[in-house]
Amino acid sequence: MLKTGTIIAERYEILGKIGTGGMADVYKAKDHKLNRFVAVKVLKPEFREDTTFIRKFRSEAQAAAGLTHPNIVNVFDVGDDGGVYYIVMELIEGITLKEYIAKKGKLSIKEATSIAIQVSMGLEAAHNHGIVHRDVKPQNIIISTDGKVKVTDFGIARAASSNTISSNVMGSVHYSSPEQVRGGYSDEKSDIYSLGITLYEMVTGRVPFDGDTTVAIAIKHLQEEMVPPSVYTEDLPYSLEQIILKCTQKSVGRRYEKMEDVIADLKHSLIDPQGNFVTLTSVDNEAKTVVISDEELGEIKSTPRASHKPEVDDLEDEIYDTDYDNNDDDYEEAPKRRSDSKKKKKGSNSAVTIVALLAGAVVLVGAIFVIGKAAGIIGSSDTANTEQTAQNTEAASEEDGMVAVPDLVGKTEDEAAALLEEEKLGKQMMGEENSTQEKGRISSQDIPAGTKVEQYTTIKYYISKGQQEITIPDFSGQTGVDAQQTLEDFGLTVTVQKEYSEADDSGWPLTEPGYVMDVSPEAGTSMTAGGSVILTVSRGLDYGDTAQIPDVVGMTKNDAITALGKWSDIQITEQQSSEVPAGQVISQDPSAVSEDGDTAYGNPDETMTIVVSSGNQAPAADTTADTAADSASTAADTTQQSTAAANGEVWKCTQTLNTPNGYQGGAIRLELIQEVNGESTSTKVVDGQKIEFPYTLDITGAPGVSEGTLWVSELVNGNFQQLGSYPLTFKKAE
Repeated sequence: MLKTGTIIAERYEILGKIGTGGMADVYKAKDHKLNRFVAVKVLKPEFREDTTFIRKFRSEAQAAAGLTHPNIVNVFDVGDDGGVYYIVMELIEGITLKEYIAKKGKLSIKEATSIAIQVSMGLEAAHNHGIVHRDVKPQNIIISTDGKVKVTDFGIARAASSNTISSNVMGSVHYSSPEQVRGGYSDEKSDIYSLGITLYEMVTGRVPFDGDTTVAIAIKHLQEEMVPPSVYTEDLPYSLEQIILKCTQKSVGRRYEKMEDVIADLKHSLIDPQGNFVTLTSVDNEAKTVVISDEELGEIKSTPRASHKPEVDDLEDEIYDTDYDNNDDDYEEAPKRRSDSKKKKKGSNSAVTIVALLAGAVVLVGAIFVIGKAAGIIGSSDTANTEQTAQNTEAASEEDGMVAVPDLVGKTEDEAAALLEEEKLGKQMMGEENSTQEKGRISSQDIPAGTKVEQYTTIKYYISKGQQEITIPDFSGQTGVDAQQTLEDFGLTVTVQKEYSEADDSGWPLTEPGYVMDVSPEAGTSMTAGGSVILTVSRGLDYGDTAQIPDVVGMTKNDAITALGKWSDIQITEQQSSEVPAGQVISQDPSAVSEDGDTAYGNPDETMTIVVSSGNQAPAADTTADTAADSASTAADTTQQSTAAANGEVWKCTQTLNTPNGYQGGAIRLELIQEVNGESTSTKVVDGQKIEFPYTLDITGAPGVSEGTLWVSELVNGNFQQLGSYPLTFKKAE
């Protein structure tokens, strides 16, 4: 065990032990180079001389280092310091799923499904990189304080393409697949089995197989049937139980093929809890004799045969079977005919001859038609019209029963009803919603106008309640960044200006730098979306051109902007980094430290540049690109955006958001991400409010920016949990 204060690799200071596993201990540490807290996994002393364990430990790092996903714990660094083998990982503040289950007894259906979806998405990402976890269990699933679910501890993970799989059982026996218990080959389907066991425990509060010894539990995985989870949870939806049962099939071939299919069914179960859409492959062990009814036999016979050239014997059997099935009088003759192959061949040849004569007749008629047409004997305007009519009929038959959905937005219900009736489409009013459309008119429809659908399809729509009234909040004590995001969430256009604050009686600023001084219109004022607001942010006290430069390296972008509140011009660029988490500041210019190591001072009226990490992903706008084309493109975009802002243009997006997969009915956060002048900006459109889906999004974006991405999160157990994203298109308001 490492002592508190131990420094690893002249960089990581051990602050305390936070966990232990079979191979390693986990410590909380501080990364002094990047000024952040991390988790450091250190191989236990008893294994440091064991080359096998060292190899497995390194394998874990290699496997996990290549994985970057919101539902996987990120690996930052790996190394060896004087025989101390370590892995540096993302520090997740939270509890394990095992602890969470123990605390709650068993989870709600929606909560368990949501967690299972996030775990599945993380495992899917690993599988897509050729990595099998091989130890999926609640102990290796962390629920962070912000509600995100992350898979960790790829301690026994191994490349799926590896041909050297250990014969030893790897993983925890309560969650191990039969093939793992048997010591056989493990692949993605082993993770699917373990996920099914984990989901079983979430909804029932217990594992399906338990015993006094490891061997006893392993044998149950191999031999015993699992008690259906509905026995312990009576209100368990039928679809979710079927998903669990399919994941935990003892035969690999009867499980889901891939994690993508698991995710699809889990999401489907939230929409249709009692649906019978999960296909389970079952085998009748007793193989009882059944009698096929005449109706079933007719269905079998009416099924089209696969197109292929039959062999002679197949053709004979086909003729015989046809005669047998359709002529009861032939029943007694069946044995005789089956043994008389020569007679059958003769009959077969006769049949072929007849077919050939018919084909020849068709060819002859065609030839006569062609010759007659060429000679002018056959053919007329009537014939041409007939041919054209036939072509039109053929074209119409291809789209028989398909119609284009009319545009209902902006129409009254009577007008919409007439349009739908004309196209033989049904209608269903789903409710009311806020919209820019006139009150009482249709604001949105579930199927876009112009879409080809079958006749009698039901088109669902919403009625406008008019534009939402917005009341300007009181921003006292809030940062300028948060206030700006809130106002923009309301669909308001925000202009931010910075001013120096007055001092109080003690000589301190009345408003700290980076915090809101004033808002115009004032708090309590009612406005409609699209209005303009001026937000005044404090620069603190005026110290002239010699202000202390704050150290913002390691801060989040928003925290850095607040800390640099005294600076009037803050330029933000993004840079890819595998060491610094996305959203954190990598560097600043000018630096907070002078050349001689003392505190640095600078002119707050000059430009402050901060570089923010984009994580392992390349920045959306690469500011370091040196090609003429990239430079010209960036310059053009910047000019367009600057011109649009100078002209006071308003760029809006109106879009209907359908119910996100996994939504449990909680409060919602909608966050808009846009690229503005080469940097990624974030705006909270909705933050912690209850909304009704389908939801009409009517927001204002950055002037001159035509695209954006809207991220949707739900408040679950006090933390926001990501549900997905929507691409948005903005247009200049007329």
